[in-house]
Amino acid sequence: MSDDSFFREVDQELRQDQAKALWENYGTIIIAAAVAVVVATSAWVGWDYWSQSRANASGDDYSQALTLAREGRTEEAKAALVQLEADGYGAYPVLARMRGATVLAEAGDAAGAVAAFDQVAADRAVTSSIRDMARLRAALLLVDHGSYSDVASRVEALTADSNALRYSAREALGLAAWREGRLADAQALFDQILDDQNAPRNLRQRAEMMSELIRGSGLSS
Repeated sequence: MSDDSFFREVDQELRQDQAKALWENYGTIIIAAAVAVVVATSAWVGWDYWSQSRANASGDDYSQALTLAREGRTEEAKAALVQLEADGYGAYPVLARMRGATVLAEAGDAAGAVAAFDQVAADRAVTSSIRDMARLRAALLLVDHGSYSDVASRVEALTADSNALRYSAREALGLAAWREGRLADAQALFDQILDDQNAPRNLRQRAEMMSELIRGSGLSS
């Protein structure tokens, strides 16, 4: 036997002895760890499938409610959205609340819609971005169905330069001020939109139109 063959055999025997000792000392732990990995993986796959199934079902229910609303089947749409709010999964219950308020507004129930949006805005379990959107939606309704103070109480905080909804919030406040004859306040708000180069084009166009209308009236000062 060559020296190389001898050393290889010795090395193999040593490795076998080390593996045997390792298994004797830690075999139970290795098996338990392998079982734990299998169980955890199975649990995650099951949970993911269950979550996806519930989310897909809620998505289908939400789409059906939107279809009912588009077809003018208001009462059926409202019932479907209320059911989704109670039984939906993920973000769909909140979406159902927001859409339910919109359905009320489209049906001519402005007061009911404002109350529904206010409820979402006051719910601290809802994410801040959706709460802000609910405030804005309520304020836009109140431009025609409330006072300047009603609008301001909901969106004045949203007019800050750091808020993503500031353009629409300023527009809502500007329109409310204009309706109450507070033309100087309205002018200042529309000018804020015009002076912001990041404002969406359609909002800038409406602000420019309102600004020209106020200036043309000669009553803005």
